[in-house]
Amino acid sequence: MKAPAFAYLRPVSIAEAVAALAEGAGGARILAGGQSLVPMLNLRVAFAETLVDIGAIADLRAVSDEGETVLIGASVTHATLEDGASGDHWRGMLAFVARDIAYRAVRNRGTLGGSLCHADPAADWPVAMMALGATVQLAGPDGERALASEDFSVDVFTTALEEDEMLTGIRLPKLSPSARWSYRKMRKKAGTFGEAIAAVVHDPARGFTRVVAGSSAVGGPCRLEALEGAVASGSLAAEATIRAALAEREPDLDRYEMQIHATCLRRAMKEVSS
Repeated sequence: MKAPAFAYLRPVSIAEAVAALAEGAGGARILAGGQSLVPMLNLRVAFAETLVDIGAIADLRAVSDEGETVLIGASVTHATLEDGASGDHWRGMLAFVARDIAYRAVRNRGTLGGSLCHADPAADWPVAMMALGATVQLAGPDGERALASEDFSVDVFTTALEEDEMLTGIRLPKLSPSARWSYRKMRKKAGTFGEAIAAVVHDPARGFTRVVAGSSAVGGPCRLEALEGAVASGSLAAEATIRAALAEREPDLDRYEMQIHATCLRRAMKEVSS
């Protein structure tokens, strides 16, 4: 099966890409790595009158050290982050997450921004970015705006992007030398999406603590604030507390889903607190 006919544009600047989206009036789609969009077009579960290929925009592949934060361009690939070419200001967390996404061929093409915009509820980057307190940078006809990662992903396969906006970068705070993190994922075999994900970050020097769960079962990345106090104090949350936090987010978890999510969270929290 092949995609219906579409127009193809390859802008060389963010301004050109935004103009193409605006001109497309809802019929234009951004093409980044194409690891999700192209198969969806071929299966005709996604449609586009115009594909706007952003692969030639150098600014979107840049990584800029801003002092306390780092701005990662939306087109930076998983492989770039896996290999540490963007620098390691997160004590190995980005490389750890990246190397466990699908397979190397996918990581060579797939992008950080593309993953966030696709908003698959079982994807790794939305969970990791929320755990690190990332801010996404958006550009549209009316200029630029920034959103916290938890405000960007609003539902399954749904983001806060307007139809004439694009994601240009992800701003990440650096972790201090005393920061600790853990990222746990359960799945049936390597290379597949996780059935349960837990990410925990504690940076006492910045007074920053995040506990985030993710998967299709819980509807994508979700911050579990009720568990963050225990992590910050160095104590272990009771099993009942972990399960209550999950149930509050998704009351319809079955026994298996509750077990694997609670196990991921318990292990991640223990690793950070120990």
